[in-house]
Amino acid sequence: MWNHPLARLADVTLNPDPSSLPGGGTLQQLTNGLGGWALILALAGLVIGAAAWALGAHSQNYHQSFAGRRAVLVSGVAALLIGAAPILINFFFHTGTGLH
Repeated sequence: MWNHPLARLADVTLNPDPSSLPGGGTLQQLTNGLGGWALILALAGLVIGAAAWALGAHSQNYHQSFAGRRAVLVSGVAALLIGAAPILINFFFHTGTGLH
């Protein structure tokens, strides 16, 4: 049934190449800039969270200490995901292209 010659016409391929469209380099620069801003915001969140955690622990304010600790952890995970994003995307793309 699927060995029919017309079945081959339904096959599609995908070869991602940002330089194939106008503005591909600009889009890459924009993505790099957004990643940089996101890392700066993660750093600010980590510093502010660490300060809140320290102040809350010092003043025995459990809620402030917990909120600061949560901000530190969320900022750390955000930085981890920002750094790992290209690797994760490429891993899933290459895993997907290996499926038959």
